[in-house]
Amino acid sequence: MTMRRSLHLASRPSLWGFAFVRYLRSWWYMFHLGAVAVVTALSPSTYNRSNRLTTARYIHASTWQVLPWFTLLSALISLVIIRIVLVTAMSYGLSRYALEMVVRVLVLELIPLSAALFAALRSGMAFDATALGLARAGLPTAEVNAEALRRLRRDLVPQLFANAFAVLGLAMVSSTIVLLLAYLNVYGLSPWGMSDYTRTVGRVFEPVVAIGFVLKTVLFGLAVAVIPTAAILELQRYPRRLASSVQPGALRLLFVLLLIEGASLALKYI
Repeated sequence: MTMRRSLHLASRPSLWGFAFVRYLRSWWYMFHLGAVAVVTALSPSTYNRSNRLTTARYIHASTWQVLPWFTLLSALISLVIIRIVLVTAMSYGLSRYALEMVVRVLVLELIPLSAALFAALRSGMAFDATALGLARAGLPTAEVNAEALRRLRRDLVPQLFANAFAVLGLAMVSSTIVLLLAYLNVYGLSPWGMSDYTRTVGRVFEPVVAIGFVLKTVLFGLAVAVIPTAAILELQRYPRRLASSVQPGALRLLFVLLLIEGASLALKYI
């Protein structure tokens, strides 16, 4: 059905303007929902006992339950990448730049992006999958919208905190493990490389880069929390779009994450 609609749109140029306006409206709805979520999160009335318990439950599900497995997986993959970088740098006589390259590539770029993608797959889609099940359950549209709104009020802000915390927590813990693995691979168990190691890492994490690293990770968390929820709530308003087999918001989330990553790289290296 989605293919037929695409072919129909391609054969009717008169509908292109309508499709473009609907596309812009969809993006505006996403930004509006994100702004509402942030304002609600900053409101003191949000921090009642029920919301605190819900937030703690989401943080436990999205971070603590998956932290050991994500840390182990990222450590194994990072160990392979570290060895490849070190061996390649030594073969070209550039071993003194290997540690800095590892920190810049893994800690600054790959770890936060992988943490955001993992958090999106693990917990960012949970609310949306439930709401999508409501939309496909054959309930009247009014009941679906009322239930979606109730779950939005109950779950959106706790999920916003939980997903942002998940991305930050997974990225920080994994980055610490990767820094430790990098030291062990370069200097072994000797403590005499600590001075050179801290000087190299400190040169990479200069204040502007450190602030950009934290800001990028926070933006990743906001994107993971807001975009899938905005997509599924938009589907509640337009049930005919449920024919797509792609997880609502997945492509848009991937686009926004890559956009944030690209902007971060451009600001640092261009």
